[in-house]
Amino acid sequence: MTISGNVLGASLTPEERPKPKVTIKPARHVFRGDTVTLRCDIYDEGVTSWSYSWYKEVSTRVFSNRQEHTFSSVTESDADPRAVLSVSPQKWLTEGDPVTLICEVYSFSTGWTFSWFTLTVSPGNSYDYNLLSDSSRGAEGNYTVSFAALNHTGVYSCRAEREKSVNKTQYSNTQQLWVTGVSPPVSLVVSPSRTQHFTSVSLSLSCEDQSNSTGWRVRRYTDGGRLEDCSSLYRGSQTGSTCTISSTNTSDTGVYWCESESGEKHHPLNITAHLSDVILESPVHPVTEGDHLILRCLYRRTTAPNLRADFYKDGSLIQNQTTEMSITTVSKSHEGFYYCKHPERGESPKSWISVRRISNDHCCMC
Repeated sequence: MTISGNVLGASLTPEERPKPKVTIKPARHVFRGDTVTLRCDIYDEGVTSWSYSWYKEVSTRVFSNRQEHTFSSVTESDADPRAVLSVSPQKWLTEGDPVTLICEVYSFSTGWTFSWFTLTVSPGNSYDYNLLSDSSRGAEGNYTVSFAALNHTGVYSCRAEREKSVNKTQYSNTQQLWVTGVSPPVSLVVSPSRTQHFTSVSLSLSCEDQSNSTGWRVRRYTDGGRLEDCSSLYRGSQTGSTCTISSTNTSDTGVYWCESESGEKHHPLNITAHLSDVILESPVHPVTEGDHLILRCLYRRTTAPNLRADFYKDGSLIQNQTTEMSITTVSKSHEGFYYCKHPERGESPKSWISVRRISNDHCCMC
């Protein structure tokens, strides 16, 4: 069940307007006939009286004016079918990798047909939905690309509907696919060279072209779906092919890449900025099978040497009380989510470490 609450009755500027908080009890999946209560709370000093308007999905019809609204016996009509899009096995790909987009409608019966879309971003950061010409390939809820190509890089969404019915979902959440070329013409170099970064530090990203051509710029796609140039970032500036962020903020988290004047996109990297006191020092680029991998815990505001931490992969402890974790010969089995944890300083966020197989085409010993 997805229901949102809007609040009326206060004259405030956008910067001052408090955000309502909606709670649902019980906060779980419910069954037909259950009692469900919705409550809207606003925390703002100086304002004691609010009026409330509840809406269902995109409808403009108000179905309740109370702060708390109770459904005494819910039915399917009280909920809206929602399409949810996921990616398997992962959204970070190399040319030739397989990938499947999965569109599901939870808690509703079968009989759905699916449409698939790519999204383009207008200058005003709004989306245009473009139906894929071969959208019928994903009629069963799975849209599979057997061999990913560079032009599969993009933002995707899906939609579900039932035959002979007006029952149609809204567009699903979006998923971004990134496909990197085996030998990209340009590399995105990050300094400091790691995926995770503390806030309030400087960060540099440079597009380095082996042919020394010009015209490359750094662009970013945020978790919130915004497409931005480096110069539009808070405390960000672009000089030539180098983007400099003088003081990082959590809002600087996103996917960064090099883009040419003609619109070519290359070398996407996931960069994150954190308020935490501990981060994981992990490689920015995928690791190749056979490489030597070293992971370290980094600490904010500390001069103490040789702090020991525990290291985890996919939630399981793999090495404890050590200053760094070393994998002498990386294999595909080492791919996964890693983080480190110090007993007093806390734990780092998780980072995905991707392992690239060595193909026969790039084997020096063949």
